[in-house]
Amino acid sequence: MKLRVTKIIVLAIALGFPGSELLAQSTYQTPPQSIADLANAPTTPSVRFSKTGDWMLLMEGADNPSIEVLSQPELKIAGMRINPATSGPSRGRGIENIIIKHTQTGEENQISGLPMNPHMGGFSLSNDEKYLAFTQTDADGISLWMIDMATYSAKKLTDKIVNDVYGNSVLWTSENKLLVRAVNPDRGSVPEKPSAPSGPIIQETTGDAAPSRTYQDLLENPYDESLFAYFMDSQLMEVDLQGNQKAIGASGMIKSMDLSPDGKYILVSLIRKPFSYLVPASRFPYDVEIWSSDGDKVKTLAEIPLDENRPTGFDATVTGPRYIRWRADKPATLYWVEAQDGGDARIEMEEREIIYTWAAPFAGEKQKLATSSYRFAGIDWSDDTFAIMSERWSKTRKDLRSVINPSDPSQPKQVIIERSFDDLYNDPGYPVMTENEFGRNVLLRKGDLVYMTSPGGSPEGDMPYLSTFNTKNKKEEILWRSQAPFYERVAKVLNDDATEFITLKESTDIQPNYWLVNRKKRIAPLQLTDFENPYESIKGIQKQLVTYKRNDGLNLSAVIYTPEGFEPGKDAPLPVLMWAYPREYKSKAVAAQVRGSQYAFTRVSYGSPLFWVTRGFAIMDRTEMPIVGEGDKEPNDYFIDQLVANAEAAIDEIVDLGIGDRDRIAVGGHSYGAFMTANLLSHTDLFAAGIARSGAYNRTLTPFGFQYEQRTYWEAPEVYFNMSPFSFAHQVKTPILLIHGQADNNSGTFPIQSERYYNALKGHGATTRLVFLPNESHGYAAKESINHMLWEMDSWLEKYVKEKNKLEKAQ
Repeated sequence: MKLRVTKIIVLAIALGFPGSELLAQSTYQTPPQSIADLANAPTTPSVRFSKTGDWMLLMEGADNPSIEVLSQPELKIAGMRINPATSGPSRGRGIENIIIKHTQTGEENQISGLPMNPHMGGFSLSNDEKYLAFTQTDADGISLWMIDMATYSAKKLTDKIVNDVYGNSVLWTSENKLLVRAVNPDRGSVPEKPSAPSGPIIQETTGDAAPSRTYQDLLENPYDESLFAYFMDSQLMEVDLQGNQKAIGASGMIKSMDLSPDGKYILVSLIRKPFSYLVPASRFPYDVEIWSSDGDKVKTLAEIPLDENRPTGFDATVTGPRYIRWRADKPATLYWVEAQDGGDARIEMEEREIIYTWAAPFAGEKQKLATSSYRFAGIDWSDDTFAIMSERWSKTRKDLRSVINPSDPSQPKQVIIERSFDDLYNDPGYPVMTENEFGRNVLLRKGDLVYMTSPGGSPEGDMPYLSTFNTKNKKEEILWRSQAPFYERVAKVLNDDATEFITLKESTDIQPNYWLVNRKKRIAPLQLTDFENPYESIKGIQKQLVTYKRNDGLNLSAVIYTPEGFEPGKDAPLPVLMWAYPREYKSKAVAAQVRGSQYAFTRVSYGSPLFWVTRGFAIMDRTEMPIVGEGDKEPNDYFIDQLVANAEAAIDEIVDLGIGDRDRIAVGGHSYGAFMTANLLSHTDLFAAGIARSGAYNRTLTPFGFQYEQRTYWEAPEVYFNMSPFSFAHQVKTPILLIHGQADNNSGTFPIQSERYYNALKGHGATTRLVFLPNESHGYAAKESINHMLWEMDSWLEKYVKEKNKLEKAQ
């Protein structure tokens, strides 16, 4: 019995530096100690608070897995990546320990009885918060566990029965029982791969346009279909606190499940055939059924067809019911939306979408609740007289929010927010939610006042705030705001008038920690956690937010880091690593806004450029690279010109500040940032070197759109050609390092992108190096892979940037 799994391939594709012989790099390398110390720094626990904020869960996560763990068998089917040994997702990083901490006293209680080799996940508190359920993943399956919050003790409830390959797997009922999506006990053995194919693999179209993105890991043959059906085969089980189990309803390929707020009904989605070789499982046909809590089918709400023929564009959608949910403020009422334009955004309609509701016992007809002129984006419920409906339109970046009266659909909706969702300076934020009697999230409000939290965008950077928003006059009143030199935001509001809340507070060299704030009582905020700074070695580095102008007057910004003690003008200019990610805008005013906070904690993730501040580099991070196309113009019509202008302005700024050496600047980025890097090296000689990780370089391989480009290749072939670094590989004279995960499943950035681009560069005599990281996806996970990536980048920067002058003299 064999499964199609990821092969364990030794890192073997690497090219020696110019002048050396071809080198087969067969072992993983580690970076210099200053970089390794940061890369291997301990992780900070994740935190979850109780409803009242009286206690918190401290969940200690696992470190990066080893390459051996990452190389375990992995089944890639229908756009999913499954661990066939566990009937769960592959590559997961679990929680290794749980501690309960009381906020007022600081007392900590270690949970006893946890699994011997903990790999915990799927944490879910019961509505009364007396119990915490979680899953434990072992090498051969996933079991269900429970923690008694009164005794701080854990116990195992089931054997390894949980099916966690798709969607949610565990829900609490109002009776403190658990509804679990389990492996169907009768599913039998894994299908055996036939020794020979039964016939050719055939796909056929009858003339209907079926454009689709370049998905990875799709079904390829009948054997894949049988594997998909096998691993999706599930049975709902009711499990009580003693571990007793009862089957609920019929088995099937269960896509999702959700209990009604009153617990009397279960909304179940079941995938059915025919499957597709063009789209992932999320777009396979499925039935939406309403079951009683005992598993009896009450109604079939919808039979959703195969979604292969969706129109093009980011505002396109499916026909028929979608976004099917339970109303949070009702015992058992469903709501959903249906497009009236056939899902085609190019059709002009005033009532583009209709939102319907249907109440238990589901005997009557669906009721029209509201209409949407853009794409429906959800409803925040309050009660039967008040809810906020959201709409969005990607093409124009429209964010529209309106108050509706659910009890009287004839009342017109009242628009309260109409803005560009890219506009940070005028972002009132999103509503604060509170739990109702059903344990569901509803709006925290007083009459017409809705409590909101906003990122607080400003010319000085993000300064988050808590406010009330008056839905009648559309005015907000700021109740509390982050103050320099800290970056602080509300994590949880604790009472009905938002006078007491928990914040997450940090500064450039102070690790984020939680604080209890009372804005009415004249008492100092109480620090609830005291997480240590895991990056003490860079605590003294200098950080500044800089703003400057592009040649067309557009305001730009970046965050610059320099080594401890460096003084511009006094010390010699430094080599620079510029890190960026381009973004498209429909407004110059919005594109010019400052993003991020200069006061945020200097956190070093595996993909960060900050490692090289320890190696004597200045780092220009979050370097804004806006691409603007206003009105009827599309941003990408100006991509190259504006990209180059952005880079020129950034270089001028760091040089004029006396920080950077113009002749020793590297540029780099990940994903679309890698695409940016390759383009800059194709069209300029501004940089000493480039680093491109997990990028796409040939846009003809993504012909039905990419990033924010909605036009297809056939509609704008010149855009696809001109934006493809592959088209201009013959112009690259700057050394470029290409790194890619060999198992990248991100749409559009398949490993073949780097392979073909490397071959093009090599064929034209460029200085380049291609590194494939075995078993890594779009982001990298294994400790060995991350350390080797950092070694590659450091070696490249040392040779072609820091030591550029010596290299040129030697040549």
